[in-house]
Amino acid sequence: MQITIYHNPDCSTSRNVLAAIRAAGHEPRIFEYLKTPLSRGALAALVTRMNVDVRDVVRTKEPLFRELGLDADDVGEDELLEAMAAHPILLNRPIVVVQNGGNTTVRLCRPSDTVAALLREVGASR
Repeated sequence: MQITIYHNPDCSTSRNVLAAIRAAGHEPRIFEYLKTPLSRGALAALVTRMNVDVRDVVRTKEPLFRELGLDADDVGEDELLEAMAAHPILLNRPIVVVQNGGNTTVRLCRPSDTVAALLREVGASR
């Protein structure tokens, strides 16, 4: 089983999720997306795997969201993906990817206690 966390160490929710993964006995691959931003394609792939709308993974409370006019009703998913690729701070976090055999589960773990349900679901909890 391989676990990857798209992590921002300055975010308390992200730190709590990382701690919960470790407490469950796993050492995840940590991807600090602010240091190494995700491409538009990688972001789109994560969103597709989560089976959610792009808007569900955008940090709408980030001041830059409004500054860029992304709060307008006519802003589409392509524009949001482009904005998150250009400004990774707009990506909501943490996103956790669990690969277990041939199955991959991807989830936005916000609030942080959702990671426990994810680990149970994929059989990764103690």
